[in-house]
Amino acid sequence: MIERIDHIGIAVHSIDQGRKFYESLGLEVEDIEEVESEGVRVAMIPCGESRIELLEPTRDDSPIAKFLAKRGPGIHHVCLGTNDVDGDDQRLRTKGIQVLRPQPTIGAGGCRVQFVHPKSAGGVLLELSQPPANDP
Repeated sequence: MIERIDHIGIAVHSIDQGRKFYESLGLEVEDIEEVESEGVRVAMIPCGESRIELLEPTRDDSPIAKFLAKRGPGIHHVCLGTNDVDGDDQRLRTKGIQVLRPQPTIGAGGCRVQFVHPKSAGGVLLELSQPPANDP
């Protein structure tokens, strides 16, 4: 079940450069990790009850590299936090909503994630994310 807006993903060429703006606002990078399977480095910046996620490609064939080449830096996706990504995935499929992966996969922070195609979400790439079992 969807519980909140978890984060907004922003594609950047460089986390080191991109973080400077958010730090000038008084926000701080909480964590940086690489998600090798997606070809991306991720920096999480807490902002109230949500986060800003900076996405930097680590290889030229990654989805973020392709996004940057086509559109340039900017908002890549909106992520909704859920406590049941599998249930949400199945519910969307039964309603004819197009999801991007055959099943939820592991993303940043060990979260289980699924993406909804922009064609099914009003032009927005939507991520559903469930934290690991031991996280709130």
